[in-house]
Amino acid sequence: MNRCSLPRRSHAEKLVPPRAVASGTKVLPDSSMPETDSHSVARQLAEDVLERSGKLTLRATGRSMVPAIWPGDRLVVEPAGVDNLTLGDILLFSNSYRFVAHRVVGKNTECGGVCVLTRGDAMPAADAPVRPSEILGKVSFVVRDGKLFTVRKRLSGSERALTVLLRRSDTAARVVLRVRIFILSHFTTI
Repeated sequence: MNRCSLPRRSHAEKLVPPRAVASGTKVLPDSSMPETDSHSVARQLAEDVLERSGKLTLRATGRSMVPAIWPGDRLVVEPAGVDNLTLGDILLFSNSYRFVAHRVVGKNTECGGVCVLTRGDAMPAADAPVRPSEILGKVSFVVRDGKLFTVRKRLSGSERALTVLLRRSDTAARVVLRVRIFILSHFTTI
């Protein structure tokens, strides 16, 4: 039997844009791709929703923030700028082709202004500096299995141990996700 290989997901936490544009927006895997019309529309819609209602809800699809954020979690985002961010906050930003939610690990001025340094909890390295124009807001709550969780700025000891494993092994990350899916599908009640 031949096995089909699927393209690997990017390590950055990818988010599905608001439902109004989800069917026409594709998340592109290559960071060298220019801003797409559909992502530009999704970003503008996200900015408008944040400005008008003060919050935005998106669904996480990547695994770079495991165990703080799991694929399928809903993220409740509130507006924030560089001045409102502190170490440990989870920042939602948009580069030219996707939404990303990663933890704030620092700030610097090497980009001609104040830029935010971020890193996915399960990622081995930090992201490129995030410019203020790319910032949409910060994740205030995570909705998982119908329950609302406040975002913690610091992981527990067991969560930190898991991130060390996930940073070192892509295979371990896939196994952890499959075990979680198995447990959820066999041991939870609806």
